[in-house]
Amino acid sequence: MTELDPRRRIPRTDQLLALPEVGDARNRLGENVIRRVVLDLQDKARRGELAPEEVEPAVVAAVAQCRVTSLRPVLNATGVVVHTNLGRAPLSAAALEALITASGYVDVELDLGTGTRSKRGVAAREALLEACPAAEDALIVNNGAAALVLATTALAAGREVVISRGELIEIGAGFRLPDLIASTGARLREVGTTNRTHLRDYTDAMGPDTGCVLKVHPSNFRVQGFTTSVGLPELREATAAQQIPLISDLGSGLLTPDPALPDEPDAFTSLTAGADIVTASGDKLLGGPQAGIVLGRTDVITRMARHPLARAVRADKLTLAAIEATVAAGTSPVTEALHADPARLRSRAERLAAAVDASVVAHDGRVGGGGAPGVPLPGWAVRLPEAAAVHLRTGDPAVLPRVHDGACLIDLRCIPDADDDRLLEAVRAALRSAER
Repeated sequence: MTELDPRRRIPRTDQLLALPEVGDARNRLGENVIRRVVLDLQDKARRGELAPEEVEPAVVAAVAQCRVTSLRPVLNATGVVVHTNLGRAPLSAAALEALITASGYVDVELDLGTGTRSKRGVAAREALLEACPAAEDALIVNNGAAALVLATTALAAGREVVISRGELIEIGAGFRLPDLIASTGARLREVGTTNRTHLRDYTDAMGPDTGCVLKVHPSNFRVQGFTTSVGLPELREATAAQQIPLISDLGSGLLTPDPALPDEPDAFTSLTAGADIVTASGDKLLGGPQAGIVLGRTDVITRMARHPLARAVRADKLTLAAIEATVAAGTSPVTEALHADPARLRSRAERLAAAVDASVVAHDGRVGGGGAPGVPLPGWAVRLPEAAAVHLRTGDPAVLPRVHDGACLIDLRCIPDADDDRLLEAVRAALRSAER
């Protein structure tokens, strides 16, 4: 390299790292990320892709745009409240604050008064029991499937799980309930038919080899017409006579009845009706983080908590903190979106439509996440040209609309009011891009 070589004018690494803007970004992103940015831009200058004088401003711009994660925030304009592809439930402000608090050292398994080890997740457990007084005890694991797997393992490994054929469902990503249960070492004892199962089908199957009876809510589909199923009160009478645990898998995580979802089972009603335990998800209708929740009889939950598998599926401190905050708050973005005022949604939609010269159409939202299938959530949407959809998805901020009948529909149900201005700018940018 000669003295006249322009590469000699490339700023040194220590000079670039000493820039105030880079120092601020280092605190947010970490040393490794910052160094990679600096070295990559220096390499571009050495290859002649960047002038030496451009390196410093390029570094400042690059670190300002760096994100701490590759995950991108998305404005959910689909009208689907619990959107699995978007991470299901958005967390409440209380849950976010709880996550920050729990991110450092916390007394998750420590009694600060005595300095000795304590029981894990006590506060989250107490919050659940207060919200669902029909439960004697509670257990939190890492997701809903884990709750069901732990229950069937602890109660029926090497024995039979009695279940109706009409409830052998497939959940997200192709995972099938029969496969999950079989992985525990339990044997499925299928009773009844796809559309009709009677009490005698259960009683004929129950015996000394029965580990538990499982009642599953078929949350992502409906069977209509010539159908028969057995309710929890009838099953309770039959299982109690033989001291067989009765499990009700709710899926959705609703703790108490919701008038907007009259056919969706909830933990309080299910336990009152006779279930020994219920299993559910924390990141669906409960509106919290991904978690599995078990509520019910103390002796059954104690049996589960003492099983070796409980250690493998236990919830971490962040989940416990977020569950506690979500339940204690009594509301969440999911709850608010489910109960959004249609008149308010229409007003917001009309304001957006007027600003971009678009029309407003009636649009039914959905619960999503397998909850309340077929139940419409009446609302409104802004109708845009279909070509705008891709530009909305790839814009900044990213916006996920619904594409239907040759149109791009913007439903504001799941978008906070505070983001209306950001949404408007995103729509304007997408329409400009679509016109080019």
